[in-house]
Amino acid sequence: MMFLLKRWCYIIKNSGWKGLLLLTVVILVLIIIDFLSECQDNHCLVNVFPQHIRGNIFPEHLDGNHTPFTTDTLSQSPDIICSGTSLRTFAPANNSLISKAEWESLVTDLQWPFPPVDFLSPQEATNSTKCSFSVVNSSLSHTVGGFVDVILTARDSKNRPKTYGGDFFQAKLYNTELKASTYGAVTDHFNGTYTVRLALLWPGPAKVSIRLVHSSEAVQVLCRHREQEPDKVYFLGHFEEGVKQETAICNAQRSSRLLGDGAQCCCEYKELVTGEEWFCQQPSSLPCHALTYHSMGGYQAALSQLEKTLLQSKDIVLQGDESVIYVKPGNETRSQTKCRPGLHTSVPSGFYLQDHWTSLVCDSKTFPSAQLVSGCLKNKQILMMGDSTLRQWFEYLEKTVPTLKRLNLYTSSQSGPFEAVDLQSNTRIIWRAHGIPIRTSKTPKADLHYIAREVEDLAGGPHSVVVFTIWAHFTTYPLASYAHRLAIIRRAVSSLLQRSPSTLVIIKSANTGYKDVYGSDWLSWQLDLTLRTMFRDLPVVLIDVWQMTSCHYSPDNIHPPPVVIQNEVDLFLSFVCPE
Repeated sequence: MMFLLKRWCYIIKNSGWKGLLLLTVVILVLIIIDFLSECQDNHCLVNVFPQHIRGNIFPEHLDGNHTPFTTDTLSQSPDIICSGTSLRTFAPANNSLISKAEWESLVTDLQWPFPPVDFLSPQEATNSTKCSFSVVNSSLSHTVGGFVDVILTARDSKNRPKTYGGDFFQAKLYNTELKASTYGAVTDHFNGTYTVRLALLWPGPAKVSIRLVHSSEAVQVLCRHREQEPDKVYFLGHFEEGVKQETAICNAQRSSRLLGDGAQCCCEYKELVTGEEWFCQQPSSLPCHALTYHSMGGYQAALSQLEKTLLQSKDIVLQGDESVIYVKPGNETRSQTKCRPGLHTSVPSGFYLQDHWTSLVCDSKTFPSAQLVSGCLKNKQILMMGDSTLRQWFEYLEKTVPTLKRLNLYTSSQSGPFEAVDLQSNTRIIWRAHGIPIRTSKTPKADLHYIAREVEDLAGGPHSVVVFTIWAHFTTYPLASYAHRLAIIRRAVSSLLQRSPSTLVIIKSANTGYKDVYGSDWLSWQLDLTLRTMFRDLPVVLIDVWQMTSCHYSPDNIHPPPVVIQNEVDLFLSFVCPE
């Protein structure tokens, strides 16, 4: 730069204004090049994709200059996972169960495109009533085993086409009369247009349905508050010693709200085996070891009026092409692969027909009678750990098999633990909550065991089945907190499979049904992808209920109806009894 300055002075003196203009242009070009280089080093290029994820599933007439972004196979290079929030600030310690390389890879996989400009009004956000879609070549002859493609255009409330992506859509192909449906992956082209590829899996008529779950603007509200406001849900610790009782605010990590003025902070609880931590404000007159009960505290998200408006937008099915797609009988779509650990989950992973789910992952079975269910569970010791969506499995089995009797353990009706036994088939099933944090009624803290601790204490064996799910109570926490919990569970599962390889470990995925800042389908989906990624190298089973709940005709509910639960449990039993 000093050389350029001297040269500039020389030209002014000897060459006049033409030479000065030429050198000024050269300097500006050099400055821009230097800036772009620095910007690249700091990952300013938001929508950059590695070549290997560019597929051929998109119609040829689409603009090929837009790099596709598929919500089922995320891969992107920027550091910032949501607007204004960098996750690279998480630095794993030397003894961390997540390496720096794994964490950075995970952040890359979860990268989400965000609006390139600040928005000032809800009128600028994507509006589901203004969006539209069309089916490509719906009038052509189609057969089972083929595909149809859909083009979707997003618009704002003023009916202006969006010029950037990031909206969270869910799509399906369905037939109401046949009670048939299947899930479709939505691909973002970063320019306000999206494409969907839907598999044709049953003969007969079919129609397309797409709904906007969250606008790109709402997604950024969810992401930002997840990372920056971890205590928007808080809990209560109930301290008791003799006749004295006190209540204090508790949570899974330190925060300004938890710390308060710092005068009485904090009680720290660390699980000795797994290292998991919990924090409570220091009671005024009782010691920390007097913590006896746990309960839900309340909700305290600090949302602006604009953010509230964006999140209150209704989840509406888009108006679009109502063409009926007629599908002729064709290739067999049923998988012939034996249900076993380690299988890849395809998109779609299956389909409903007459309310029966057929898996495309493996040769799934149905268990329509108590005798068949009981026979499958014979001589099995099943440990279920998770939230109320997994508790539904326990309750379904209890209701379906008359000889399976629940013991009265005098525990919480929400968080358990529950135990049921069948003396005739020598079956024992336990369900318990996955430990804190969990939103539940007042419960003895001693009953809330961490998943990893339970797995560490398990001998395992050919008659042992471990089932867990963990996501619904972690949607309010930063991604790093959830990943750390999964890493602890992964270590315990890995140790179990090393000492007892014949143990069957099954993971139930997240399901759809959440719709606000405390629990949203987008938040759930991000956690679900994190779980899938972190356990993909272990010989475990993943029961994909995300697709099963997303495409079913029943109303959105975090707790699916009995018909969906039956299909989920049938798929679970197909892995327990694959023969």
